[in-house]
Amino acid sequence: MQPDSAIEALGALAQEHRLALFRLLVQTGERGLAAGAIAEALGVPNSSLSFHLGQLREAGLILQERQHRSIIYRANYPAMNSLVAYLMENCCSGAADCGAGAVCETPAQERKSA
Repeated sequence: MQPDSAIEALGALAQEHRLALFRLLVQTGERGLAAGAIAEALGVPNSSLSFHLGQLREAGLILQERQHRSIIYRANYPAMNSLVAYLMENCCSGAADCGAGAVCETPAQERKSA
């Protein structure tokens, strides 16, 4: 992931409703949710929800697919994983026990640099 993409994704997540929305879609899994179900689950008005969905979609963090009359939204797992990997690159400078747990098992020399 390029730094500009990471900044855009982190910026999109840096808002309470968008973060909650993204977490809901991650928890929902591949089946995704229609906008109405998202609005109901989060208690966000449809007009605000549309804006937040657009911001997350622009950042590449969510995908949308038309199914009959509904648009289904899903988390973009490859984009999410790329963002997390970008943030974890060179984690702990290769220290054996840095507190990152199993996430940071690869020595720094084997990881890609930013």
